Amino acid sequence: MTAGVSLIVLLFLLGSSIAVAAGMGLAGVILNEAYSTMPMGRIVGELTWSTTSNFILTAIPFYIMFGEVLLRSGTAERMYAALVQWFSWLPGGLMHSNIGACALFGSVSGSSVATAATIGVVAMGEIDKHKYNEPLFLGTLAAGGTLGILIPPSINMIIYGVMTDTSVPKLYLAGFLPGAILTVLFSLTVLVACVWKPQWGGNRIETNWEMRIKLLPDLLPPLVLLLIVIGAIFLGIATATEAAAVGIVGALAITAWRGRLSWRMLRDVCEGTVRTTAMVVAILVGAFFLNVIIQTIGLTQQLSKLISAYQLSPVQVLLAVIVLYLVLGTFMEELSMMISTIPITTPLMVQAGYDSVWYGILLVLLIQTAMISPPFGINLFVIHGIRGRGTLSDVEKGSAPFVIALLAMIAMICVWPDIVMVAVRWFG
Repeated sequence: MTAGVSLIVLLFLLGSSIAVAAGMGLAGVILNEAYSTMPMGRIVGELTWSTTSNFILTAIPFYIMFGEVLLRSGTAERMYAALVQWFSWLPGGLMHSNIGACALFGSVSGSSVATAATIGVVAMGEIDKHKYNEPLFLGTLAAGGTLGILIPPSINMIIYGVMTDTSVPKLYLAGFLPGAILTVLFSLTVLVACVWKPQWGGNRIETNWEMRIKLLPDLLPPLVLLLIVIGAIFLGIATATEAAAVGIVGALAITAWRGRLSWRMLRDVCEGTVRTTAMVVAILVGAFFLNVIIQTIGLTQQLSKLISAYQLSPVQVLLAVIVLYLVLGTFMEELSMMISTIPITTPLMVQAGYDSVWYGILLVLLIQTAMISPPFGINLFVIHGIRGRGTLSDVEKGSAPFVIALLAMIAMICVWPDIVMVAVRWFG
């Protein structure tokens, strides 16, 4: 009964028009008043301070700023133009460039929405120019954007690591191989669609090796920055926060070298960073307060006893969690869904015998699926907003094949968990 009431209260508040952070905080207050005799409202100040003063969380504004600098410096446009020359020969042409650019930009921005928005703005004009199938083209942008939270560094992985006391470097290690495989699966999805319906692939773009070699240096800045950031973390030279700061310095240096550094650009970068960081931290404070209330009223323990009473096997627990996230993803925003459910699902999965690092990657994949699942997948709205015409159903139809690819990836790591854990065992 407690679990049912708690879920109904949480979903009702998050489904209303109030802010996510306020919704989770209010859910905590209601559950505390209904089920706890302790005056938990008095801990809000201390909880806010302890949450926001966690050192690892300082990496979040750094990675957000990292992506903002790359976005506003023109690095993304140069990177996309170079990828066009290298991938346009494949059936599907620029749609492969969309996925490759999202994977590359997402690997340094750490944000799915920022990745989808950035590459979407750059690529959107190519649909009519080269006569691509519009829904499928839009689907590559929406789905490709989700790679930003799987390929390290990832803001979502930092949040998961902080909330579950899981090693962030190990999560980064675990995300590389699934991220690479999922990128290939997305590209294969486009390939199969365009072989089946050649007209969907648009007009082939003429290119040559001279042009490819000429634009190759435009791919180097994001690759070099990625190697610096990730390499510094894995070699133990720097923490995730320090490595992000180094990445910002490198991005600013590249921007200055290209003559794009200005006070106006820096102002826009800082405004964007503060706005996004404030939203994330507010949600974190609300989530941690709700987490404390959930622990206080014994909700997690009750769910554990329920599982024991029904004698659910680890596989049944896994399937239940997967179904839960697939359902929640149809009507909840990804960050609020992740933060509000981690305190409930992670202890259940760990108790069932699953590794917290492996579950972190599974959780990210489930959230990726939610981000392109109708009717409320956030990336669907992002791409539709950039498009500025037609209906949302076009983006939903174009994203459907990539939802299938994501489900296939989820099945693969469930059947072969070494896809996630092999890098952790070798280098962790």
